[in-house]
Amino acid sequence: MSKKKTTVFDGLISDNTVLSSLMVISPVIVCANSVQNAAALIYAFSAITFISVLIGSFVPKKLPYAAKTVIYAIISSIVYIPVKTAAQEFFPEVITRVGIYFPLLAVNSLIVLQPQTKFRSMKRTQMIPALVFYILGFDAVILVTAFLRELFASGTIAGRVVDMDTLVSGLGMPFGGFIFLGLLCGFYRAVRSAVRRENREEADSDVHSS
Repeated sequence: MSKKKTTVFDGLISDNTVLSSLMVISPVIVCANSVQNAAALIYAFSAITFISVLIGSFVPKKLPYAAKTVIYAIISSIVYIPVKTAAQEFFPEVITRVGIYFPLLAVNSLIVLQPQTKFRSMKRTQMIPALVFYILGFDAVILVTAFLRELFASGTIAGRVVDMDTLVSGLGMPFGGFIFLGLLCGFYRAVRSAVRRENREEADSDVHSS
């Protein structure tokens, strides 16, 4: 049985941060109910995660697991300070709305866990693009989720009213976000399984025909 080949694009599609790995799902469920919220969280998650993991890549790999986890958390907490300061200038109302979920991005799983699992065996030249696609995987999910939830829950897009015949107000609530994300995960995994099955069938067909 062949081992799945890893690529720098995995984090965007085949190993999506949210839909596949189920990491950083709380902000998506609770806060991704408007495009404005999503934009602020995308900014914070992308900036904090990229800078923190990049700096953390210089931490000696021989250190104990627990020690590295603490160091990564300290690095991301320091990075969080200027990111939060800038966010207060550009997204002041959003910072208030998302509350505790904004600072929680500073200790997200992609910062604390992935450097010790997926990224540890990568050279920095490979790790950086892989990290970018893992970040983009989160960004894409939270943006799509926020867009659809705001549209169908409030009848608006980025705060602008659109013509909607039917609204589902519960979709904007956390329980609505949980249900929506569950359905999105199910759809994503079904499509991914179908694609993988088709690829295996094509590979087997090529082997038999050769």
